[in-house]
Amino acid sequence: MSTVNVVLPGQWLGMVGGGQLARMFCYEAHRLGYQVAVLDPDPTSPAGAVADKHICASYEDAAALTELAGLCEAITTEFENVPAQSLIQLAERCRVTPSGEAVAIVQDRIREKEFITKAGVPVAPYCAVHSTEDLLQADEALFPGILKAARFGYDGKGQARVQSKQEAVEAFAQFGEVPCVLEALQPLEDEISVVVARALDGATAIYTPSHNQHRDGILAVSTAANPCRLTPVHEQAQAAAVAIAESLNYYGVLCVEFFILADGTLLANEIAPRPHNSGHFTIEACLSSQFEQQVRVMAGLPLGSSQELQSSTMFNVLGDLWFDQQDQPVEPDWAALLAIPGVYVHLYGKKEARKGRKMGHVTLLAPNGKQLQAKALQVANILGFDWYE
Repeated sequence: MSTVNVVLPGQWLGMVGGGQLARMFCYEAHRLGYQVAVLDPDPTSPAGAVADKHICASYEDAAALTELAGLCEAITTEFENVPAQSLIQLAERCRVTPSGEAVAIVQDRIREKEFITKAGVPVAPYCAVHSTEDLLQADEALFPGILKAARFGYDGKGQARVQSKQEAVEAFAQFGEVPCVLEALQPLEDEISVVVARALDGATAIYTPSHNQHRDGILAVSTAANPCRLTPVHEQAQAAAVAIAESLNYYGVLCVEFFILADGTLLANEIAPRPHNSGHFTIEACLSSQFEQQVRVMAGLPLGSSQELQSSTMFNVLGDLWFDQQDQPVEPDWAALLAIPGVYVHLYGKKEARKGRKMGHVTLLAPNGKQLQAKALQVANILGFDWYE
């Protein structure tokens, strides 16, 4: 294998996308001495506010892409809905991780499920839907199911639970009859995710799987257990995530979300070709965070250690917290949160709080499960998570 060209501190790294994930990337890149250029069309983007240069333009703007590639030695993407073709164009002039070809597979749920299956990792029973006729001919075993738009879905958007073919046909029409996946609902025992970093030399660093709780399709709480207590199914998930990254010829940070069924069966749900919300615990809980790994891969540096220092729980902070029960504006009680030892507040610098919008996250650390649970209940009460388990 040829020697990897190392991008030295002081040089420029590029990011396509300017949201909170890009903002946290900027912090780590700056800590390691790099300059960062962000391409994002939003003049008030969270990452644009902290980057060394904000190129405010469309992701498909030819002049903007040329400027970014001319400035940066290596470029990455913040989220999977960046046009894959833009990443392919950038790769003609500089290093791009992950590749546009890899991102293109993950952008389409139909291609993604086909790929995961070919990689030897099981998924829930499903069928591809391109027409109403596909739904009418679908296997009855797929009902009740969930209909998912093949592209541009996230945080539960572009999804509908369907009990019958008729409901599926109606949901398909509401989606505008775009390509979809119909997936059979499963008897879920747990939902977990695994973040893995894969370097340019093929080395990998795997993080402790996180247990995830969702509300209204959005990740609400994520808990990373003590790695010494990993179950065989957790280890199976870690191995599957690495297998997917290797099969995808993927370089960078990748998250794979999994379902664990009542009988212990592990199924892959979806791939995120980037750092992930469920991996935010790594910022405080691990020797090297998922964002530091992203910088290291881009720069051609050795991966950092994914060793976990303490157990952790992460709460997403949504814009709902800025409104009381009468929908009047209020300010969350940051002082109460910060009075608890081992609690870390991350706010993303977004100008407007809206319900369902990710405004920040809170991570808490503890040396053992009992203390973690007690501290998590304190945080949940302050944040108003009355349903927290």
